[in-house]
Amino acid sequence: MIAHLFNAPVGESETAVGVGTIGSSEAIMLAGLAFKRKWQQKMKALGKPFHNPNIVTGDNFQVCWEKFARYFEVELKEVKLREGYYVMDPEKAVEMVDENTICVAAILGSTLTGEFENVKLLNELLTKKNQETGWDTPIHVDAASGGFIAPFLYPDLEWDFRLPLVKSINVSGHKYGLVYAGVGWVVWRSKVDLPDELIFHINYLGSDQPTFTLNFSKGSSQIIAQYYQFIRLGFEGYKNIMENCTANAKALKEGIEKTGRFDIVSKDIGVPLVAFSLKDSSRYTVFNIADSLRKFGWIVPAYTMPADAQHIAVLRVVIREDFSRGLAERLISDIGTVLKELDAIPAHIVTSTTAHVSAEDGGHVKKTVREIQEDVTRHWKTFVNEKKTGVC
Repeated sequence: MIAHLFNAPVGESETAVGVGTIGSSEAIMLAGLAFKRKWQQKMKALGKPFHNPNIVTGDNFQVCWEKFARYFEVELKEVKLREGYYVMDPEKAVEMVDENTICVAAILGSTLTGEFENVKLLNELLTKKNQETGWDTPIHVDAASGGFIAPFLYPDLEWDFRLPLVKSINVSGHKYGLVYAGVGWVVWRSKVDLPDELIFHINYLGSDQPTFTLNFSKGSSQIIAQYYQFIRLGFEGYKNIMENCTANAKALKEGIEKTGRFDIVSKDIGVPLVAFSLKDSSRYTVFNIADSLRKFGWIVPAYTMPADAQHIAVLRVVIREDFSRGLAERLISDIGTVLKELDAIPAHIVTSTTAHVSAEDGGHVKKTVREIQEDVTRHWKTFVNEKKTGVC
């Protein structure tokens, strides 16, 4: 069902294969191992070194990619972000590809802004480079969030197995697959894309059972729940839910824009979420807003962007099936209340995450907004010594 949803080719020469996992984290580990093993096989056959594999991806990657790179000794080559462009640039990504690149990982639904990366352009640029170099560098699509959104809302968007270089896709059932936490999926375009030597065969349960997992005993309840949701809701049911989520995200976005205090950094085409930054952080920051919203029962993540856009700090609200229009209106109201409360507090009294107000100068700000944002970043990094990437 999932392979069909992602437009996997069907026929004698190509038959999709996949496996259920514990979230997209395990799915990404398995996909990465398949790419690494395929690359090693190719390099051995050519009589070339096979000890320095790398993956090219944007600096907006989810932390499980960093885990895979560290655990399985693969270099992670990161395409840096820039202000106003918070996803991987396909042209820069392809420039970083070399003979040791086992795959380029694109993200369909960035954790930071929900934006879909341009997988079609990546496929075109990488195809051209493969033809020029004689390489066959493939693409993996991390569709943890967007995999159960794009097929229903943007059916004409080419990001999946319709693109020849896309060899595997992962998706989380417990995000927009509408299943409780604990299930992910990875699908390979064809059996040839999953090396046989990674698959274990057991027969002590009465018949041959192929297995490719990092985990061992686990319950089947999430897989049953996913199957149930597919049958119960069908394509139209999922489509209706995703359209409702998008409509609620739009209403929230419009309400936040009406305050006149924020810039929206998320895009209209992508995961139904709203990411927004303060236009003026001279008196208080998004971290103050997030902290103040907690007393109303809201836990709204506030975070800084990765390099080279780390001076940008944003708030993010993810809209899922249970986030109703009423909740969106309540959040807009509570944000308005918080802004009024923070505005009413003298600048030198506001509890800030950065010491950007000069008490000697009567509470007047001496720094530019960009300098203040950079101060926020430096202060935030005192809590996080090592780089941390997006966590869903």
